[in-house]
Amino acid sequence: MSCALVTGAAGGIGRATAVALAAQGWRVAVADLRSPGATAAAIRDAGGTALALAFDIRDAKATGAAYERIESELGPVGAVVANAGVADRLARAEKIDPEAWRAEMEVNLTGAFLSLQPALAGMKERGAGRVVAVSSIAATDGLAGQVAYSAAKAGLLGMVRTLALEMAPSGTTVNAVLPGMIATEKVEAMPDDIKARSRQRVPMRRFASPEEVASVIAFLCSDAASYVTGAWLPVDGGIGLSNLTMGREG
Repeated sequence: MSCALVTGAAGGIGRATAVALAAQGWRVAVADLRSPGATAAAIRDAGGTALALAFDIRDAKATGAAYERIESELGPVGAVVANAGVADRLARAEKIDPEAWRAEMEVNLTGAFLSLQPALAGMKERGAGRVVAVSSIAATDGLAGQVAYSAAKAGLLGMVRTLALEMAPSGTTVNAVLPGMIATEKVEAMPDDIKARSRQRVPMRRFASPEEVASVIAFLCSDAASYVTGAWLPVDGGIGLSNLTMGREG
């Protein structure tokens, strides 16, 4: 099995995904701007192979250099999980600063594309590959106060469909996963009243663990998903479903 690159892998969904792929037998390049070494060490401690890389996915030259190192030390990149993203700028659309808009787009959309683009030619040549973009239910349902994040994550869905068409003749699959409320470090740090209110909006009445999202991503990277491409898979506990009812509660 060739190697997999996972971006945003220092924690949360990215870390869980890197660990899950390593358990499948992938050699994993663990990428993040901050401290990817701990995830790589955890993989090695479990008997896997991992390479820690710190680079900015918005920088095409830095990304290209990272790919050169990955291919030199781990081999051809057979899977990319474009997971790195930010959601730090809360503002209603009429108030968002243009620079804040650009910053979210650069990481969540442009950076995601730049992080996977160098892998595409090799996947075509080898006749196999897996690409998974981590989008969000905000892409399809919207998220008040996060117009830039929602727009960028929706852009990933268009990118996935286009890449799926372009890459399909080579046997390379391209899919998106749309997480809902996930119990990442940032979510768990929210005030208790906000978390309780958020859970009530989820039909399953709980947040997902990062590992639950990672298992879906790992499936999409496996041979079992060889005929799945251009798909958008929500992992949201039903939060994207309408809860409108004309009947009685209960």
